[in-house]
Amino acid sequence: MKRLAVASVAQSDSFLQLIDRLGELEVVIGPQARPVVAELRARLRQAAAARERGDVPGALAIIAQAMERLAGLANSLDAAEGAMMRAIAASFGQALSAGDKGGAKRAVEVMRAKAGDGSKDKDPQW
Repeated sequence: MKRLAVASVAQSDSFLQLIDRLGELEVVIGPQARPVVAELRARLRQAAAARERGDVPGALAIIAQAMERLAGLANSLDAAEGAMMRAIAASFGQALSAGDKGGAKRAVEVMRAKAGDGSKDKDPQW
């Protein structure tokens, strides 16, 4: 049986916390957010599973897709907010393409904060 490192558990917990907090979007935005929140939850669970399997590039790609979907939701509510979220998602994608792990982490932290995740997980283990 494969044993998880403490760093993997902390990362999974971070994903689980974000997944749990996505419900706040439904409260703030309303019922039109429900299908997007369900999709984001599913994608973040996939990302956590990919990370647990050791597929960090796959996890990051899934997170990028989730970020883009969240930006789409923001855009449907407020064009300026949507543009800002899309810029963050683009920054994440560019950082991934350049192999800039630190830049990718920073983009994820900004997106998490914008999505309502107030956790202080400053150094998730990717």
